[in-house]
Amino acid sequence: MNSFTVRMARWSARHPWRAIVGWLVFVVLCLGVGSAVGTHSATTADYRVGEAGRAEAMAVEGGLERRAAEQVLISSRSGPFDRDAAEAAAGDLTTRMKRLPEVAGVADPLLSEDRRILMVEVALKGEERDAKDKVEALVGQTDAVGQAYPGLRLEETGSPSISKGVDQQRGDDLALSEKITLPITLLTLLVVFGSVTMAGVPLLLALSSIAAAVGLSMVASHVSPDAGVGTNVILMIGLAVGVDYTLFYLKREREERARSGGRLSSEALVEMAAATSGRAVVISGLAVVASTATLYLASDVIFSSLATGTIVVVLVAVASSLTVLPAMLVKLGQREERRARRRAERGKPVRRTRGDSGGRVWAALLRPASRHPLATLCVSVLALLALVTPLAGLKITEMSRDTHSRDIAAMRVYDRLNAAFPEQRVTHQVVVRADAERSGEVGGALRELARRADADPLFAGASRIRTSADHRISVLELKVPYLGNSDQAYDSLDHLREDSLPATVGRVEGAEFGVSGDVARYADYPAHQNGKLPLVLGALLLVTFAMTTYAFRSVVLGLIGVVLNLLSAAAALGLLVLVFQGTWAEGLLDFHSTGSIGSRVPLFLFVILFGLSMDYQVFVVSRIREAVLAGVSTRQAVLEGIRRSASVVTSAAVVMTTVFVSFVFLHIIEMKQIGFVLAAAVLLDAFIVRIMVLPAAMLLLGEASWWPSRTAGRTAAASAHPADGRPVVDVR
Repeated sequence: MNSFTVRMARWSARHPWRAIVGWLVFVVLCLGVGSAVGTHSATTADYRVGEAGRAEAMAVEGGLERRAAEQVLISSRSGPFDRDAAEAAAGDLTTRMKRLPEVAGVADPLLSEDRRILMVEVALKGEERDAKDKVEALVGQTDAVGQAYPGLRLEETGSPSISKGVDQQRGDDLALSEKITLPITLLTLLVVFGSVTMAGVPLLLALSSIAAAVGLSMVASHVSPDAGVGTNVILMIGLAVGVDYTLFYLKREREERARSGGRLSSEALVEMAAATSGRAVVISGLAVVASTATLYLASDVIFSSLATGTIVVVLVAVASSLTVLPAMLVKLGQREERRARRRAERGKPVRRTRGDSGGRVWAALLRPASRHPLATLCVSVLALLALVTPLAGLKITEMSRDTHSRDIAAMRVYDRLNAAFPEQRVTHQVVVRADAERSGEVGGALRELARRADADPLFAGASRIRTSADHRISVLELKVPYLGNSDQAYDSLDHLREDSLPATVGRVEGAEFGVSGDVARYADYPAHQNGKLPLVLGALLLVTFAMTTYAFRSVVLGLIGVVLNLLSAAAALGLLVLVFQGTWAEGLLDFHSTGSIGSRVPLFLFVILFGLSMDYQVFVVSRIREAVLAGVSTRQAVLEGIRRSASVVTSAAVVMTTVFVSFVFLHIIEMKQIGFVLAAAVLLDAFIVRIMVLPAAMLLLGEASWWPSRTAGRTAAASAHPADGRPVVDVR
């Protein structure tokens, strides 16, 4: 045994304190360097896709970009609305706001149709993405005016304050998620190991891996900008894979210790675990990395940020299992050996180490596949296909501002703003770029477009045209009195793009044009993603097939891996549609159905699940292949390998599910959907696919499972370890 994983484990086992201190130094160094360089956040330009993105870029070129804005509503606290006092308060507020360096301008006060609310709109300087950091100064002035006019109520909302509220809510949600996840994970590990010390090792390594990954992700953000979701995914994926990888390694070391009965040293046991589970962890980690890297093909800053966070934390988790984990196992093993010697000296019986012989439960669960593989395969696949059927009604939309939780104060004010000023709900920006000498022609076309909009009931009738100083860029703003996620808002966009624009601006020779705004963004993002979907999924399937084929030297297992991953992912997505596109589970899971699935959820599910499923696939099939390489028949190897690995896979699945389920308690609907679908996918994969479908398929295929490898069933039995009956370990 002289593979890379064994050499790393051997060094770590022989120099445990160096390895432990070295790991702590590495974690501190990662955090220190990350804090020193800071996080490079994505800019507004990084989010531009499709026609909306091109239109926004043209507007920026002419200095006509949309400004982030806050709206302050002035109403009566009780009794009739005092308009004079409200106008005085609006004047005071305007004066105060204009003094702020963050403010680009303040619009004239606008009175609602029912004459009970006065609205003041404040435009901010700088990037839209940075506006939330400037809200505090504006809120301070709003509160000051409110105190000066106690009879009036002043409330502030707008994209910046809503974004700030969402960030605050996300932070609170993640703190709650950690409070739920960590105790349950520790309890699960206590059940698995029966020891507080052994249970603490996976959790400690996972948390240290997360800390190191957070620091490294800050450095990585200077290459791939952080979209604000990197830390979320590091926490979610890091805890799941960090515990799982340590669990795989630890359980194998415990098993070998129980088998040896004290005849082997801790160093030898760690090397044996490194040759088997250590190799499986490395292959699993590389599979997750390779699968996740396909997200970069989506050419989307959010997916790139998700990919970077996942890749970094998985690589760090793999590194911890190769370096510091063997050292910790050796130190714990030596302590256990000292205790055993002291007990022997006192004449007390030595406590036996808990192994993993399988047990009656798993033998019972495997009985259908072992006795009736064809029937088990058919029933299991049909059950999964039944869960896939709701996918026929899948509706994907971009989760807009209107879907945020009303627990955010700015969202409640936003609802009142929309009710009082319906014409402010949606604004389309029509951006035109043409030669300066055609500015008059462009202006005429835009005025004609505005007249068409005035006659269209989907538009509010208010419009404004702005032109750049060089007369090359013009912007027409059109108001729509419907919410941004409504069918009417999308219909108004279609009217503009498909009918009105081609008939007006489209006739200006050499003019480039496009429609931007919130609704255009919501429409263009899913379209952009759907265009990239075939490329990403194609690459994902190819990577999964290649990694599985390489790991087991079998084309057949490579194909089985791809099919099973597709089946479990599709079933989980069908279950997501069943739960979240309807209203029956709203009270149970505390959400308000949008009748759709977030546009990022399906692709993220497929990519992450394909990677995580490799954990179970590699670990289970590795155990089977070990036995086959020792000369055991494929049938016996399948049953024994799955029986021995079932408890570990189940424990890992429970840990992963706990982590993902904690995200269901979040308020953000898209994160709630991601948490639910990943938890469902892991459970289906661990309890149905790996215990029912996989063994049934391999039992039916028999020796053909290893095609085209011809060595799987021909390894001489003499190559096995005759002293203990353990199979030969392939460490290539």
